[in-house]
Amino acid sequence: MINHARRVVITGLGTVNCTGLTIEESWANVLAGKSGIGYFDLYDASALNVRIGGQAWGFDPTKYMDAREARRRDRFCQLAVAATRQALDHAGLKITEDSADEIGCVYGTGAGGLQSFAEFIHVFDKEGHRRLHPFAVPMVLDDSASSAIAIDWNLRGPNFAPVSACAAGADAIGLAYRLICNGDAQAIVAGGTEMPLHALPMAAFDRLGAMSRNNDQPQMACRPFDKHRDGLVMGEGAATLIMEELSFAQARGAQILAEVVGYGCTSDAFHVTAPAENGIGAAKAMRRALCDAGLTPADIDWISPHATATDLNDKFETAAIRSIFGECAERIPVSGTKAMTGHMMAATGALEVLFGIKAIETGWIPPTINYETPDPECSLDYVPNQARQVTVNAFMSNAFGFGGHNSVLIFRRYAE
Repeated sequence: MINHARRVVITGLGTVNCTGLTIEESWANVLAGKSGIGYFDLYDASALNVRIGGQAWGFDPTKYMDAREARRRDRFCQLAVAATRQALDHAGLKITEDSADEIGCVYGTGAGGLQSFAEFIHVFDKEGHRRLHPFAVPMVLDDSASSAIAIDWNLRGPNFAPVSACAAGADAIGLAYRLICNGDAQAIVAGGTEMPLHALPMAAFDRLGAMSRNNDQPQMACRPFDKHRDGLVMGEGAATLIMEELSFAQARGAQILAEVVGYGCTSDAFHVTAPAENGIGAAKAMRRALCDAGLTPADIDWISPHATATDLNDKFETAAIRSIFGECAERIPVSGTKAMTGHMMAATGALEVLFGIKAIETGWIPPTINYETPDPECSLDYVPNQARQVTVNAFMSNAFGFGGHNSVLIFRRYAE
C-alpha cells in the first residue's frame, strides 16, 4: 500500500543527449524542433544498413570525472555520471555523513555496458585472456551506473538498477517514487542511461526490422505517428532526476520543480518484441497510474508518448490512449520527441519526464517533428512540427519495452 502522505517532489534535472549536453540546451533545441540525429562517428558504420543515430555530440567524460576513472567505465556509465552531476548541482543537494544513509540511487538501463562487452569479446578472441581489461566485469554489469553514482557521491541508501528494456528509466523513477513514499529513503537519484550506438546492437535491431534505413535524410528519418513512418532511430544519452520527500526538500530550502503523483506498470505477457493487440497492457498501466495519482483523464493536460515511429507501437499506443481517455483524447496534445533525440532505450523514458517538467515550468510543449502525412489509425493531436504554448498542470509520460514492459508516470505542478 502506497503511503501518499509522504509526497515526492523533483528538485534537480540533468541530461546528456544528442540534442544537447545540458537540460537548457536540450530543451531549447527540442522546442525549436531541432533534431540531433546525424552520421555518428563513434565507430565505422559504413558496412551497416543503418548509419545514422543520435550521438551525444561533443561529450567529454573527463569534464565529469578524472581520466583514470573514465577509462574504467563504459560510456553508458560515463553518460549517467555526467547527467547526475548536473542534476545534483541543479538541486543544490549536498550529501553529508548525516544524510548519506537516507539518500539512494535507482538508475535503469536496457543493455548496460554492451559496447565494452563486444570489445572485450573481440580482444579475448584475437589477443587472449591476458589482454582483457582488469575492470572488464564491472564495466559490463548493468548496475555499474547506479553503483558509480553511489560511490562518487557517497549515497548509502537503497540502490537498484532496473532492467526492463526501454521502460527501465521510467521504472527507475517509479521505483524511486515508491521507495520514498514508503519511507525507505528521503531522497533518490533516479534516471536512465544507454549507449546503443555500436555495430552489434545497431545491426541486431536492424535485423529485427525495427529501424529506419533513411540514411540520406538523418533528421527526417524518425517520423512518429506519420503514415510513412518506417522505424526507429537509435540514440545515446542519460537523464537524471533528483527526487526528494517534500519535507526533506523544504527543510533545506530546495526549489521544487514538480511533484510525481502516479506510477503504473504492467506486463503484456504476449510477445518478446511486439506490443499486445490495441495496446491493452499499455492501457492498463495508464489506468493504474491515473488511479495512483487520484486523477481523471480530464486532469491531464499533455501526454508524452512512447512514440517510437514503428508501425505497431504508434498505432497501438494511440488506441490505448483513446481507450483510457475517451472523449478527452480529442483535446489532449500528444507529442513524441524521439524524432529529435532518437530512441535512447532506457534513457528516453527519463528524458521525456525531464521535458514534461520543463513544460510545466515554461508553459510550452515540444512538437512531433517530421509529421507530414496523417495516418487514419493514428488520429490524435500530435502537435505537428511546431511547439505550442499550453498550460501544463499535469502530464502523463509513457514508456514501453521489449518483453511487454509498460511503465506510465504522472507528474503535476507543485502546490502546497
